[in-house]
Amino acid sequence: MINTNQIARIVLIALLIIGCFLVLRPFMAAVLFAAVFCVFTWPTYQWLWLKLGRRDHLAAATMTLFLSVAVVLPMAYLATNLAESAAILINEAQVTLKNLQPQAPAWIKGLPLVGDQLTEYWQRAVVSHEELMKLLSQYAEPLRKFMLQAVQILMGGFLQMLLVAFVAFFFYRDGRRLARGVVLIVHRLGGSLGEEMLTLSCSTVKGVMLGIFGTALAQAVVALFGFWLAGTPLPILLALATFFLSVIPVGPPLVWGGAALWLYNHGEHGWAVFLVFYGLLAISSVDNLIKPILISHSSRLPMLLVVLGVLGGAIAFGFIGIFLGPTLLAVGLTLITHWVALQHRENR
Repeated sequence: MINTNQIARIVLIALLIIGCFLVLRPFMAAVLFAAVFCVFTWPTYQWLWLKLGRRDHLAAATMTLFLSVAVVLPMAYLATNLAESAAILINEAQVTLKNLQPQAPAWIKGLPLVGDQLTEYWQRAVVSHEELMKLLSQYAEPLRKFMLQAVQILMGGFLQMLLVAFVAFFFYRDGRRLARGVVLIVHRLGGSLGEEMLTLSCSTVKGVMLGIFGTALAQAVVALFGFWLAGTPLPILLALATFFLSVIPVGPPLVWGGAALWLYNHGEHGWAVFLVFYGLLAISSVDNLIKPILISHSSRLPMLLVVLGVLGGAIAFGFIGIFLGPTLLAVGLTLITHWVALQHRENR
């Protein structure tokens, strides 16, 4: 016999869950990223909590202030200057193509190992100069609109990070109670396997976030030194752009390549060549050297999933999805791999 009261309770609970999801959906990305960031920085918060006399509010406020100074304020600075910098870069590209000489300069030909190859590329560019100018004039305005949209996305990311900092304060303050509740729910749903998966998820989040932010910070520091040494304008702004774009495989080359183009157009040919080689050998190589070391104790996310995580995360969650997408995919891949390994051992 159908129990109408039980059905009514199930329907009401389902409607309540749907309603809560609809209310929280606009803030889901910020809540998820705040949770990921708090898990990543929880050891630091624990140390700070002990140093501040186990005062939850003071420790949470201090960590939130650290998040604001380390991430939110640099993002605001980058967002306010990106539009002007993008316009300057487009103008520099136009000037370079218009003033392209028919013969490669002698100093390019004299470069060891790569001089002949660069001269050949130069000749090819001169041959297709008219076509390049037509393409540039055709796509200059769409490119400006694209850069404006990028600025808008970055401003949206800045607002999201403000919300992340706000939510993170409560996650820090009530973290122990929330963690006990999550462990209890996971144990009720999945038993010891659920707890094991939860522990594995936390370690994966820490490893991936350490790899992402550690690599970004290392690339930004290395890039800042190169920009300062080469005499590029606004080296701090360029280093911040390198930091936030480091998760994208082609992100840092866009920054140091644009800086090298500016140096070349202003007569600093030697420093332009230096910055190109410095970008290839120092800035971009950090990703291949540092990131595997930092993520050595967690799942190593394949490059395909990194790219899909960046693009899909940006589409789904906005700017912070650039960091959140690869992290979620890494957790999912780790859990699936671990579950398959457990099933394989049980079936042997």
